[in-house]
Amino acid sequence: MKKWLPLIIIAGLAIVVYVTLSGKYNTMVTLDEASNTAWSNVETQYQRRADLIPNLVNTVKGYASHEKDVLESVTQARASATSYKIDPNDITPENIKKFQELQSSLSGALSRLLAVVERYPDLKANQNFLELQAQLEGTENRISVERTRYNQAIMDYNVYVRKFPNNMLSGMFGFDKKSAFEAEEGSEKVPEVSF
Repeated sequence: MKKWLPLIIIAGLAIVVYVTLSGKYNTMVTLDEASNTAWSNVETQYQRRADLIPNLVNTVKGYASHEKDVLESVTQARASATSYKIDPNDITPENIKKFQELQSSLSGALSRLLAVVERYPDLKANQNFLELQAQLEGTENRISVERTRYNQAIMDYNVYVRKFPNNMLSGMFGFDKKSAFEAEEGSEKVPEVSF
């Protein structure tokens, strides 16, 4: 029995190391998948907004056809924003920044479109327009919620892969830190309101 004791100890240690490492690895996989899913949810909400825009533009076009520049800028911004996709495994600060810039450009174009609408009382009273505007507002709220959930999933993932001894395993298996959404430049400034 004494000659088997060292072998039993080594086998026991090997089992403990295996269980510990596989548990940590599996947790990293789970958190990585949760962050990828959260990113997909963000993209889904941005796509929902993009899908509403053609109907909104067509509704406005019927009332404000001579606002061609504004309508074209919304269409262009939508095309740019929807053409830029980020692979969940390649979410870098640069990619997030580019994504945010394109989405901000689309938001700005939509703001200009909605400002134009103010000049057309008949359009503001149109039921179809009102429904589209309500859906767009709801989608903006959903985007905000999904971005917050994504940032939380990324934080959970980043904290786990950067903790010791997980950081050694994460480096070996390619679980790199991921980037979160940040406030846009200038968002810390209070907008001026003048009457």
